[in-house]
Amino acid sequence: MNFRTYALPVVAVLGMVAAVYTVRTSDRDLAAAPPIAPPSPSPFQRQIAGAGIVEARSENVAVGTPVSGLIVGVAVSEGQKVQRGDLLVRLDTRSLDAELSQRRAELGSAEAELARLRALPRAEDLPPVEARVTTARVALEDARAKLALAEAIADKRAISAEELVRRQYAVRGAEAELAATESDLAKLRTGAWSADIAVAEARVAAAKAGCERIAIEIDRLSVRAPIDGTCLQVNARGGEFAVAGSTTPLVLLGDLSLLHVRIDIDESDAWRFRPGSAAQGFVRGNSQLATPLAFVRVDPYVMPKRSLTGDTLERIDTRVLQVIYSFPADALPVYAGQQMDVFIDSPNDRGKQ
Repeated sequence: MNFRTYALPVVAVLGMVAAVYTVRTSDRDLAAAPPIAPPSPSPFQRQIAGAGIVEARSENVAVGTPVSGLIVGVAVSEGQKVQRGDLLVRLDTRSLDAELSQRRAELGSAEAELARLRALPRAEDLPPVEARVTTARVALEDARAKLALAEAIADKRAISAEELVRRQYAVRGAEAELAATESDLAKLRTGAWSADIAVAEARVAAAKAGCERIAIEIDRLSVRAPIDGTCLQVNARGGEFAVAGSTTPLVLLGDLSLLHVRIDIDESDAWRFRPGSAAQGFVRGNSQLATPLAFVRVDPYVMPKRSLTGDTLERIDTRVLQVIYSFPADALPVYAGQQMDVFIDSPNDRGKQ
């Protein structure tokens, strides 16, 4: 009975002692973990620090397709250098090829009709019409001779008035027939009417324009390099369907002959920056790899910050001024899209000591 009376308080006291000991032994300052790589040292007495993104001299050119279609061929791979106009991706053109053949046939027909009109009159068309003119003249002379014979009869009773009138109308009909055949002959000798030739020429021009339009559509399905550069990404595969206006480019191109660094300067430090200031860039992860940077330009629009560096004190609602510097492609072992630590000289700070 006495054991039960004192056991519970003893256990409680021991538990409190163990808790106090645990709290006191765990309440120590932990040593900070060493950084993965030492921070990059600034070479300037006063500086503006910023994170830079390596990019191509031409910036990144996202090459897409103006029309959607089935990919039937990819002519490049990542890292391949291309010249302006080189084929990158080819889309299916079979339906347009068939339409182009039809349009070319229509063009041939229109050109043949125009040539036929310009070649008029044909030599074999003239003799039949000339013969009709001769026949009409003979018929007119015959009608006139018969009328003259009737009119020359002294005794009017020898021929009826009806016969005389009939012969007079025969002369008029023969005259009209001769005039018609002579007109046909003159028209034939003149050749095609200028208005008919103009219509035929317009049809030829329309057919040519149709062929050119289809040829342009076919050419648009061959996606070509807009600049000299290197293929940074190739997102096209044979058999895939390319969508016009897609946010994912078929090929990402860039001119890597000279590398640019796009540096984000916090808006609170933007007033300290002077165009043309000296700068030095360090490879992130190895502060021993550094190179001087040459000023290129300032993008004169302060924009919301997009790239994050991983710093715990970084604010995502910050606006930044983007400054572009350059360095030779062989100066550092870096790639487009890689981050760099950049320090920009700021010797003329005002209001800061």
